[in-house]
Amino acid sequence: MRMSRRDFMLTLSATGAALSVAACSSSGSGGSAVRFGYIADYNGASLLAIAEERGLWKKHGLTAEPKVFVNGPVQIQALRTGNLDYGYIGPGALWLPASGKATIVAVNTLTYADRVIARPGITSIQGLRGKKVGVPEGTSGEMALNLALQKAGMTMKDISKVVMDAPTVVSAFSSGQIDGAGIWYPLIDTIKEKVPGMKEVASTEDLPGSSFPTAFVSAAKGKPERDRKVVKVLQEANDWRAAHPEESIALAAKLLKADEAKVAADAEHVKTMTTAELVARTKDGTVGKWLDGMSRFFVRTGQLPKSPDPSTFYAGDLYTKAAAR
Repeated sequence: MRMSRRDFMLTLSATGAALSVAACSSSGSGGSAVRFGYIADYNGASLLAIAEERGLWKKHGLTAEPKVFVNGPVQIQALRTGNLDYGYIGPGALWLPASGKATIVAVNTLTYADRVIARPGITSIQGLRGKKVGVPEGTSGEMALNLALQKAGMTMKDISKVVMDAPTVVSAFSSGQIDGAGIWYPLIDTIKEKVPGMKEVASTEDLPGSSFPTAFVSAAKGKPERDRKVVKVLQEANDWRAAHPEESIALAAKLLKADEAKVAADAEHVKTMTTAELVARTKDGTVGKWLDGMSRFFVRTGQLPKSPDPSTFYAGDLYTKAAAR
């Protein structure tokens, strides 16, 4: 029986903390401790890896406990139940802060890593009509699937949507239990190894003019001074990443315990920006346009009742003021 979105989110609320596991602890001692969620990819892990390696948490009087999660919605549920202080989300989960369930404290990157994939012999989105398509609900995988269906003049009613978490998508596709999936890199690389003839039938890279931001979030009611320190750590790590792309890949691979070449391949789908660029794009309204574009998309998919003002869920003033100190 298909789980409703309401039941799905209630389940996440009950199990969000259980799905996270501690990855490492900051080597610094003392200071305010923060529990920070991430997803095991370059987007989610690189700044945390850099902050740890460069001693940025200690520099700003903090210690960090990174925790790995399978997706963004689970992290936001953990924030709301008090089991997490900050988290990382991809563009597909931006409907949650837009609906008031979290606050974006920093934009991270623009990502184009999401795809709709199909088993060998299926060469188009239309070829998935009536077939089983696995998707982690509320994520960028679902976003990519919705975008592809809309572009093809189809809806979710034209496929048999199967809700499953990201690791299950990998195993289900590899074993032939599903015909297609809305999923992202680097998981697609793992699938390719198991199903060499799989096809990418849709990609967020095929949507010129579209921007898909990733972000760091906190509980809707944060702690201003701690938020400022955390954002400053993220900004300094961000600028080091921009200046040292190869080294940032190596540090992310170390945190993820992953092959460096695979992390580098994942990073190819990511557009990084310096803090100065993100400050400028916050002040001139560009970030707001990115977020508004995502919100309007989520209105079309029914995940949001209306598109809110981005200033209600993006702490742009916090980001710009932290950069100025």
